Amino acid sequence: MAPGNGSMVTEFILIPLFFLFLAVYKVTVWGNLGLITLIGLNSHLHTPMYFFLFNLSFIDLCYSSVFTPKMLIHFLSKKNVISYMGCMTQLYFFCFFGISEGYMLTSMAYDRYVAICKPLLYNIAMSHKVCSSLMLGSYLMAFSGAMAHTGCMLRLTFCDANIINHYLCDILPVFQLSCTSTYVNELVVFIVVGINIIVPSLTIFVSYGFILSSILHISSTEGRSKAFSTCSSHIIAISLFFGSGVIMYLKPSSAGSMDEGKISSVFYTNVIPMMNPLIYSLRNKDVKLALRKTLSRRKFSLESLSLLA
Repeated sequence: MAPGNGSMVTEFILIPLFFLFLAVYKVTVWGNLGLITLIGLNSHLHTPMYFFLFNLSFIDLCYSSVFTPKMLIHFLSKKNVISYMGCMTQLYFFCFFGISEGYMLTSMAYDRYVAICKPLLYNIAMSHKVCSSLMLGSYLMAFSGAMAHTGCMLRLTFCDANIINHYLCDILPVFQLSCTSTYVNELVVFIVVGINIIVPSLTIFVSYGFILSSILHISSTEGRSKAFSTCSSHIIAISLFFGSGVIMYLKPSSAGSMDEGKISSVFYTNVIPMMNPLIYSLRNKDVKLALRKTLSRRKFSLESLSLLA
């Protein structure tokens, strides 16, 4: 940027952005940590649905922490650099937590299907062993997908170009810096991303197809409303997550789409991890009840300590 008054524009833009993303990150951390703590401390939340929600909050917390602290530093630093291995590490964990979130949301859809369509078999179909297997499967799929993306990236050669057209080490922006063919990498991205979006999406659509059919067969309006309310938070979460994922990856790569991808990824990587705990807490009576009980216990403990002092 040329010296003079024009240089001040950077300050006017970056400082508000720093505080905006800092506020988003703080809400994300406290929201997800709060939900994890509530589920851990309240025994009536030790059910399959909240087991998956506990893991979802953990994933969101880690997912946002992969790149947001570095991005905040870059807002204030004049030298915005990341090492090659740092970039590959960021890419790996970005893929790992992104994929695992998709499969965790899919596990939650299966849980809702069993709860509404097969309530009498719920305790058997969603046993501790089944829930643990679904959780482990989510992390294994994330591990294999992240390894495939990162392994293919490590085989590329990078020459003179070293400026990433993004605020994080995402797959497609790093591809553009390679001075060797990326055909194999693009094929792997298409296959891996396709599998990790299509398989969960189809599973969720089928699950909700059965759920909708069961809800429509409920005779009372109150019963239908109650059944639908148990799914509403999850429907919002999966719509935000998979919708933004499709916009980011399943489209042609071009300069214009790359700029659009940066806007989509801000939503995908910053807003969604912040929104999930808000969606599941503000629209959930059990979480509100757990919060009131936890605050009451804390207040009682503080009053007891003050009396003993």
